[in-house]
Amino acid sequence: MSLSTHVLDTARGRPAAGVAIALTLPDGTTRSAATDDDGRARLLDDTATGEYELVFAVGDYFGERAFLDRVPVRFTVSDPDAHYHVPLLVSPWSYSTYRGS
Repeated sequence: MSLSTHVLDTARGRPAAGVAIALTLPDGTTRSAATDDDGRARLLDDTATGEYELVFAVGDYFGERAFLDRVPVRFTVSDPDAHYHVPLLVSPWSYSTYRGS
C-alpha cells in the first residue's frame, strides 16, 4: 500500500529535517527523497512484495563522518496491501530502527 519513514535526531532531541534518503526497490531501481521539517518522508504510495533498502545520509545531516556516514536499512515487504513505516532514531554514533505504524 505505502512506505514512509521518520528520522529522529536523538542527540539534539528533535526531528531530523533534510536527511537525504536513497530507496532501492525490489526491481533494482532507485529513488531519492529527503525528510521534511518534521523529519518525515512519504516514499511510495504503492508497494510490491520484495526486498527494499533505505540508505540514510546521516553523515551529511550531522556535518561529520567521524563514525556514521550512511545508514542502510534493508527490509522485506510481504504484504503489498499494508502500510510500511520505517523510523530511524539516530545520533552521530548510533542508530536504531523498527517497523512503525
